[in-house]
Amino acid sequence: MKKEVWFGLTIMALVVLSAFVLLPSPSEMSNGHLGLLMLALVVVAIMLGFPTAFTLMGMGMIFAWIAYRSQNPDLAVNQTLDLMVQRAYSVMSNDVLISIPLFVFMGYLIERANLIEKLFKSMHLAMARVPGSLAVATIVTCAIFATATGIVGAVVTLMGLLALPAMLRAGYSVQLSAGAITAGGCLGILIPPSVMLIVYGATAGVSVVKLYAGAFFPGIMLATLYVLYVVVIAKVKPHMAPPMSAEDRIVPLPAFAQVVSKEVSSTVLPGLIGAIKGKRNAAVPLRELLNHLGIALLPALSVALIMGAIYFKVTAPIPPEVVEGVVAMGGELGDSADATSEADSVGGLAEPEADGLQPPPGSTEAAAPAAPAIEPAKAEAPAAVGAAAESPAAQPAPTAFWIGLASCAVALAIFYAYFSFTRLEIFKMLLGSFFPLALMILAVLGTIVFGLATPTEAAAMGSLGGLLLAAAYRRLNYVVLRESVYLTAKTSAMVCWLFVGSSIFSAAFALLGGQEIINSWVLGMDLTSVQFMILAQVVIFLLGWPLEWTEIIVIFMPIFIPLLPHFGIDPLFFGLLVALNLQTAFLSPPVAMAAFYLKGVSPPHVTLNQIFAGMLPFMAIQVFAIVLLYVFPAIGMWLPEVLYK
Repeated sequence: MKKEVWFGLTIMALVVLSAFVLLPSPSEMSNGHLGLLMLALVVVAIMLGFPTAFTLMGMGMIFAWIAYRSQNPDLAVNQTLDLMVQRAYSVMSNDVLISIPLFVFMGYLIERANLIEKLFKSMHLAMARVPGSLAVATIVTCAIFATATGIVGAVVTLMGLLALPAMLRAGYSVQLSAGAITAGGCLGILIPPSVMLIVYGATAGVSVVKLYAGAFFPGIMLATLYVLYVVVIAKVKPHMAPPMSAEDRIVPLPAFAQVVSKEVSSTVLPGLIGAIKGKRNAAVPLRELLNHLGIALLPALSVALIMGAIYFKVTAPIPPEVVEGVVAMGGELGDSADATSEADSVGGLAEPEADGLQPPPGSTEAAAPAAPAIEPAKAEAPAAVGAAAESPAAQPAPTAFWIGLASCAVALAIFYAYFSFTRLEIFKMLLGSFFPLALMILAVLGTIVFGLATPTEAAAMGSLGGLLLAAAYRRLNYVVLRESVYLTAKTSAMVCWLFVGSSIFSAAFALLGGQEIINSWVLGMDLTSVQFMILAQVVIFLLGWPLEWTEIIVIFMPIFIPLLPHFGIDPLFFGLLVALNLQTAFLSPPVAMAAFYLKGVSPPHVTLNQIFAGMLPFMAIQVFAIVLLYVFPAIGMWLPEVLYK
C-alpha cells in the first residue's frame, strides 16, 4: 500500500479515536456532543472520497432531523425539509455569488487564448541574467496567469507542460522545478480576483471589495518570497539551477535591426533616430523605423502620462469651503432679517397695537425703519458672492513629486542607455503577451478597489475582456466557447452546491448546540487574542493536510467567525491570514491537488515523492509569510484603510 494511503488512513483513525475519547458515553451525550460527532463524521466521509457538497447536505439533514425530533417528533420531517428549502433559497438570492461564474468564465477564456506559452517565453528571456532565471520566470508567469484565471489546476497543468521539460533540459533539480510550478500556480487562490476570497466573504459576511484590496500586497509579498528563495538557491547551490547558456539567450533580430545596429548604433534610440536622418536609411523603410521608434518610446510616454496625472492631482486647487461661505452669508442676512423683524415689531406693528390705531393706507412709517437694516445686507451680499466665486489658486507640487520625477528621469535614462535591439525584441514579445493581461487585470481590479464597480460588474467586464483577448489572438471559436461555458457551469454548480451544503450543515450544527460547546471550551481556556490567533491558524494549517480549502472555509469558518468579536479580531484581517494559510491546502500531502495536477503531465521519471519534497520549502515560506503578515498587519490592512476610511 502506498505511503499516501497509509497517511490518510492514519489521520482518519486519529479523528475517529479522538471523537470516541473526547465525547462522553452515549447515555450522557447531549445534542451539542452530537454536533461534534457530526463534524468528525463529515471530515472522515470527505477523506474517504464522498462528494463534499452532498456529504454536508446529507449529514446536515440527518442531524437536523435529530435536533428537531428531540423537540417535536411530529414536525421533525417538515421542519427539516423547510430548513433545506430556506437555506438553498438564501444561497440562490446571494448576489455576491454571481461574480463566481463570471470570473471563472474569464479564466477559462484566457486559458484557451494560448497566452501562457508566449508569456513564459518572453519572461524567460527578460530574466535571462537573473540567477535561476527559468524558475523565476516560471513563478512570475504563474503569478500573472493565475491572477488572470484564478484556476489552480489549469495553471499548474499548463506550466507543467511548458516549464517543467524546459527546466529539466536545462539541468534544474526536479524538486526545485516541481516546487516552483506548484507554489506559483497556487497563487491564483490568493491574489485577486480570487474565487476563494469571494467564498470567504460570503461565508464570513466580509466585504469582498475590502478582501480584494487587502489580499493584493500579501499576494505580491508571497510571490516575492518565492522568487528570493529561488535566487538564493541558485546562488548557493548552482547545480540545482544552472545559469542560462549563451546560446539560449540569443534572440533573432529582424533584417532592419541588423542593418541599423551595424551601420548606425546598437542602441535603439540613437540607431533609429540616426537611421531616419540622411541617406543611411536607404535600405530600411521609413515607416518601419517610425513604427519601432514609437514602440521604443512607449515606456517614456507611459511614465510621462502617469507623472502628468499625478502632477495634476497633487497641484489641484483646494476646493473652497462652501459650507463656511454659506454660513457667513446666511449670518449677515439673518442679522438683517432680525433687524427687519425687530423694526417691524417696534415701528410698524407694536406701536399701533399699543395705541389702538392702524397706520393710514400708503403710509411709509412702518417700512421706513426697516430700510436701513435691509440696505447694508443688499450691498454686502454681492461682495460675499463675488469673493466665494473667485477661483482658488493651484497648489505648488510637493518636494516628493519632484524627487519622484527626477528618479523616473534617471531610470529612463539608464533604461534607454542599455536598450539594445535585442531588448527591443523582448519588449515587443512582452507587449504581445504580458501587457494585454496586465491591462485587463488592472482594469478589473482597479474598478473594484477604487469603487467604480461592484465585483459582479467588474467580473462581467472581465468576461468581456476575456472574449476580446481570445478573439484578438484568433482563438475564439465555437469549440472554445462551448468548453468554457461547460466548465464554467460545472465549477459554478460545484461552488453553489458547496454553499447550500455548508449552510444546511451550519444550521444543523447550531441547532444541536455544537457551536455553543466549542465557544464555551475556547472561552474557558482564557486565551489572549494572540494565543487564539495562533491556535486558529495552527488548526487551519493542520486541516490543510487532509482537506481542501473549500471544505475548510465552508465547514470551519462558521465555527471560528463567531469567536472573533470576543477576542477583538477584525474578520477582514483574519480572512487575510486564512487566505495565506490556505495556500498550504494545495501543497500539503496527502490531498495536495497541485501535486497530482503536475504528476499527471510530468515525465515518467518524476515521482510523486519528488514533487512533495519540492513543495515542502515553499510551505515553509508560506508559514513565514503568515508570521510576517501577523507581525506587520499593515501589509494587508493599509490599502483597505486608505481606500475605505
